[in-house]
Amino acid sequence: MTIYSRRSWLRASVVGPVGVAAWRCAAAQAAETGETAIAPVDPKFAAVKALVFDVFGTVVDWRTAVARETRQLATRKGLTIDGEKFADAWRAGYAPSMNRVRRGELPWTKLDDLHRMTLDTLLPDFGLTSLAPAERDQLNRAWHRLDPWPDTVTGLTRLKKRFTIAPLSNGNIALMTDLAKHAGLPWDCVLGAELVRHYKPDHEVYESAADFLNLSRGEVMMVAAHLGDLRAAKTAGLRTAFVTRPLEYGPNGKPDLAGDASVELTAKDFNDLARQLGA
Repeated sequence: MTIYSRRSWLRASVVGPVGVAAWRCAAAQAAETGETAIAPVDPKFAAVKALVFDVFGTVVDWRTAVARETRQLATRKGLTIDGEKFADAWRAGYAPSMNRVRRGELPWTKLDDLHRMTLDTLLPDFGLTSLAPAERDQLNRAWHRLDPWPDTVTGLTRLKKRFTIAPLSNGNIALMTDLAKHAGLPWDCVLGAELVRHYKPDHEVYESAADFLNLSRGEVMMVAAHLGDLRAAKTAGLRTAFVTRPLEYGPNGKPDLAGDASVELTAKDFNDLARQLGA
């Protein structure tokens, strides 16, 4: 496949026969100047101005950090615990807790508080009932200290040069802010569920991304490792990009590994996403 430098491609980004001629001219210029070459951008994504990201699992590795902090706390208490099993059980309460809000069983409750409610129900099952309230609070904040995937920061930094980038997460604003500081995530702003008091996959969350950025829905692309997220985003009118995270649930987990009809672009990581989008 013929490839061109970003600078030459931007000079040649015209759709139609004129664009094809300019594209070929750009290739010749790149060959003469020795510019670094990248793949051209698919014209169907030319209208995209902002990328919004699922965070837990897509941007950060929640399982490893939560398991690690749980083990460390248990060790300090003189206990032995399977940190990965605990992290998986905690995460399993994620969707059911949000569904309680969605069904009206709970008033609007931010994710930090839902995490704490789930944590309190888990502790007896793992022999951690001796934790003091302050220790429970500290463990609950493990979700504020998750580590990025190896490609996350470099990929986001590349994408930020061309697009507005923001999280579109079910995590509350304080959680997302702390997580950005901890992991070095270069967001332009923070969007998400708390701003509209709805949890994904409610359509209000996806629509709010375009509304807050003053863009049309077709100018916003949802990036996620979870097909359910992308299906809902597409239904709401957003563009969609699927990034695979094969280790999100550990070596024996069952992550989404292949796109479906909701996916417009598939990337192996954020750097590959940046390459495909010309960033």
